[in-house]
This record gives sequence, structure tokens and C-alpha cells, in this order.
Amino acid sequence: MKGMQIMDNTEKRENRYIRFHIAVCVFFMMLLSAAVLGALFYHQVLHHDDMMAMAEMQSETERNLQSPRGMILDRNGKVLAISEMSKSLYADPTMLNEPPEKVAELLAPYLRISQDEILRRLKDDTAFVWLDRQMDHDKYEAVEEVIKGEKLHGLVFRDENRRFYPNGSMAAQVIGFVGDNDRGLDGIEMILDDEIRGNKQTFRLQTDSNNIPVFESALKKFLPDKERSVSLTLDSTIQYLAEKELDGIMNRNKPEGAAIIVMNPKTGEILAMASRPTYDLNHYGKGDKESYRNRAVVNVYEPGSTFKPLMAASALDSGKWSVSDVYHDTGSIQVADRTMHNWDEKGLGNVTLREIIMYSINTGMVHIAVKAGGKLLTEYAHRFGFGSITGIELPGEQEGILFSPSTMSIVDTASMGIGQGIAVTPLQMVQAFSAIANDGHMMKPFIVKEIDNPDGSVYEKKEPVEVGQPIKAETAETISKFMGEEISSGGGQNAKIEGYTFAGKTGTAQKKTADSTGYAEGQYVGSFIGFGPVEDPQFLVLIVVDAPSGVYYGAQVAAPVFKDLMTEIVRMKGLRPTSDTGLKPLAPLVTAPPRVIPPVHQTEDGVLIPSFIGWSTREVNDWLNEAGLGFVPKGMGSAVQQDPRPGSYAPSGSDVTVTFKR
Repeated sequence: MKGMQIMDNTEKRENRYIRFHIAVCVFFMMLLSAAVLGALFYHQVLHHDDMMAMAEMQSETERNLQSPRGMILDRNGKVLAISEMSKSLYADPTMLNEPPEKVAELLAPYLRISQDEILRRLKDDTAFVWLDRQMDHDKYEAVEEVIKGEKLHGLVFRDENRRFYPNGSMAAQVIGFVGDNDRGLDGIEMILDDEIRGNKQTFRLQTDSNNIPVFESALKKFLPDKERSVSLTLDSTIQYLAEKELDGIMNRNKPEGAAIIVMNPKTGEILAMASRPTYDLNHYGKGDKESYRNRAVVNVYEPGSTFKPLMAASALDSGKWSVSDVYHDTGSIQVADRTMHNWDEKGLGNVTLREIIMYSINTGMVHIAVKAGGKLLTEYAHRFGFGSITGIELPGEQEGILFSPSTMSIVDTASMGIGQGIAVTPLQMVQAFSAIANDGHMMKPFIVKEIDNPDGSVYEKKEPVEVGQPIKAETAETISKFMGEEISSGGGQNAKIEGYTFAGKTGTAQKKTADSTGYAEGQYVGSFIGFGPVEDPQFLVLIVVDAPSGVYYGAQVAAPVFKDLMTEIVRMKGLRPTSDTGLKPLAPLVTAPPRVIPPVHQTEDGVLIPSFIGWSTREVNDWLNEAGLGFVPKGMGSAVQQDPRPGSYAPSGSDVTVTFKR
């Protein structure tokens, strides 16, 4: 019995021990559960907003990262287009913590869309909607303050590359512009989009509460680097001078439009190509159809008397007419049932080819054209490149219109001899006249000089291309001489530059109607084409003025522009006058277009570095001083190289190395 009692007592103690441990475990489990529930209540209810922020901070996202577009430069390395980092704003309507109406009202003063449009987008049944792209820096800062001040959720900034054009509207139709999706939409930006546009790859990144990658500043060093830079044949200074002359034409003559091309006739390099009306590349959305139009490439027009030297060259080169042949000018000529007149209806008596070109005698050229025949003239027109595009690296080039030899009437032949009844582009005209200026060798116009890889090595270098020899060298020399006499003592004296010998031809033609079925009443196209110095032609210039108000003859609206433009160019280039004049080279009037210095942009990643290419030492020093960055100059002259590269970020207080050369 006693033994059994001892066993009972032992079992009772063990049971009490087990029950005690179970109670302790249950107590701690209840305590832990209470702690967990308390923490959940604390975070999910009392601090719900903080938890949401933490969740956002620990999220991941797939991000398309794209390197900036390559630069577009002129022939001397001056920047025409460069990419800079900008902020774009999007919304996740499902994450808004304030009514869409309130958010729209807060953002409306700073975005480029209306309050109603913001509200419409915020009410979309989607998790992503753009509100503004590539914002100006001051607008971004203002919106950022609103978001922080109002503690708004669901509004996120994203870094995007934005194109910046330091010279505003200069060469706008040549350079073109880039859309919000980083695609080129016009000009060189479009034609060479595959070369200029940076590479894009998708990465999965951890992001913070603003959906910005936590290691974004480090990742930027590893962005794909496919983009290539493009150097154009344009000379910024000559381009600036051409743009200035066009502004003068628009102010004086109030035409519908105008265009200027400056080309090196020996190489085909386009040194300037300008068009009016125009637009600011940095605000391309404010432009319109007419301002986007590159009239030098796209527009077709009847060349009028500027076509006469080409037709004269055709007749002379083929042997259908000689320099000694004489025509008796009475002021009018009968061709079939049509009477054709000189511009003043006056006759000059017996004249040779020299006088016919010098004084732009319609009757003489009609007689020569009819004698040469439509088939031959059309054949030579094709040799000169008319009826076909030149193939320049620009969009929208037109072929123009020529007569068909099989259906040409004698009146068509006569009209063609004086540049009527056909349609050409300004670009075709400068290509054709390169043969006159270049001993019969016709050069293809081109505007892309070189394409470089990101490391600076050459990807593609363009070389001059001869596209034919439509006339013999002696023919070109003869026509060039007669065109020189037109400026010195003929109908083109308004283009004369004292001390220099240039060759040229004025032109005036009625303007075709929009549907090309007839001529617009009282509307004309005045033009002038010239080249020189005749001894060693370096510049070939065409000025076309479309439907000017008031005076309209090419001798009145275009020849004086040639004189003013070439006067500045010979000053700038320091070309010596003709040796027997005794004159000294004219002092330069203009050395460079005014430079637009970009403002300093401070960001969380540092200072956004612009391109310093072409800047002076003082300009670079002043900019870096304002930005709070150190300056390490190498060499003297104009900036040709820099580190860090344009479009990258430099930490405050760090050094920037810039190499200069004379």
C-alpha cells in the first residue's frame, strides 16, 4: 500500500509539472499572439500610411533604361543637338490618396495639359498614365514641392532624355526634332535615327517610394552606349549668316516663304541650308506644317531665267549653237501660235550668246532652244540631274517635273529654254550649277560629313561624289565667264561685290497654282544663283523668294541678298580680293552665331554636364564656377574634348577636364 501511495504522489507531481509547462507555453503563445496582433494594429491601422510607404520602398519594377541620343555637330564640332536628362511625371490612379479632383487642381498650374485633361487621365481605369513628359526643370521642381507638401501618393517622376538645341531655330528643317518616345520625327534626327538613338534594355530594379531605382546613380555608368554622334557639313557661322539674310527677306518683302543654300561646288558639301518660315526646335510643338517644310529640298518651282545658263550650256556643248552665232533681237518672237517677249519687250538688235546671258534675253534663248530641239534639251536636263532626286540625307526630296520628249510641242521647247513649264527643287539647281562652277564635273550635294562611335572612333566618313560630267570643261568655262559678266555689267549688278569676281544669274517666274493647273495671279518667284570667286570657286549660293509682296524680280529681291551674304562670307573667310584691284581683304563682321549658354541644372545625382565643344576657356570657366565644379583646362583655343561626357552628372565639387585647341 505504501509503495502504491508513493507512485501516486510521483504521478501527481509529474502531472502538475506537465500542466505547469503547458500553461507557460500557452501563456507565451497568447502573449506572442497579442504582440503580433498589436503590431499589426499599430502598423496597419495607426500607421497605415507609413506601412504603405515602406511597401513602396521595398518594391521592384522592370525599367527600360536607355542611353542618351548622340550629338549632332557642325563641321567644326559646334553642338547643334544634344541630350540632357529631364523628369517626366506619371500617375498610378489606383494609388492616389486624395480625390482626383484635388490632385488635378494642384497640378494644373505646372503641367502642359489642362486641369480637365489631368482629371480625365487620373480617372482612367489603369495603373499607369502619363501626365507630362520631359518637363522643364523649374516645372519639375514646382510639382515635386506640391507632391511633398501635400504628401500625395501615386505620382511618380521618371528620368528621361530630352533633346536640347543650343541654337534654337537655326537649321531647324535640317536638324529636325525628337518626339517624347525618343524617336526622330524630322530632318537628320529622323533619317539617322537608328544611328543617333541610344540603346534600350530592360532591367529588374529595386525602387524607392518614388519608384526610382535605389542604385540608379551607379546603374547610369552601365547604361548601353550604342548611340553615335553625327557631324554635318554645315558651317554654323555661314548658316547663321544665311538665317539672318532670310529674316531680312521676310521683313522687307513679306513673301510666303524663302530658302537659301550655300554649297561648296568642288565637293558638294552643304555649308548652309535655311528656310522660312521656321520654328524653335526646343518648342517644336508650336510650329506648323509650313514652318516644318524644308523648302530647299521639298519645294518645286519654275526656275525662270536662272535656268538659261544650263540650256545655253546644253546648246553650246552639243554644237547646236556657238559663241559666235548671232541672233537678231526685236523684243519678241513668234513660236507656233504664241508670241513670246523680253521682260521689257525691247529689242537689242544683233546679239551673241554672251549678250543673251548677260542681259537675260528671252527671245534669244527661245530661238536657241527651238534650234537645239526639245529632245536634246531634255537629255541634257537629265544629265544635269533634273527629274531625279539628288539622294541627300534629308526627308521629302522631290524629283521635279520635266517635259516628255515624245509629247513636247515646239512651245514646250521654247518655254523650257527660258525655265518655264518645268519644275525643279533648289537642291537640284545647286547640283546642276556645280558643273558650271567645277569645270563640268557635277558633285552630289551631301550634308552628313561623318558618323562617330561613342568612343570617338569613326563609324562612317562621307566623301565627295562626282555624279557626272554633263558638259565639257571648256563649255563650263565659257558659261561661267558670261555669268560673271552678268554681275559685273549686266542684269545682275545688284549682286556685285567690289573687289571680288563672282558669276551669277537672276531669275523671275510666275508661280504655279497649288494644283499646278495654271499660274497664280500676280504671284512670282524671284531667285538668284551665283558662285565664286570665279578664279577658284568655293561657294555656290542659291536664294529663292516665294511670292514676295511689292517688287518681285530676282534682281530686286534676291541679287542684293547674294551680295550681302557673300560680302560677310568673304570677310569671315579672309578671302583676298582679285589681285589687280589693290584692295585689302575686308575685315570680318561676324565671327560666330551667338551662343546659347545652357543654365546650370543641379539634381540629386549631381550637376548635369552640357557639351562644352566650341566654347572658349572663359565660357567654360564661368559656367563651371557657377556650377560649383572644378576646372582642369588643357591647351588653348576652343574646346574639342571633355570629361565627363555631355549628358552625364558630376558630383558637386568634382573636377571637369576640358581640352582646347586653336
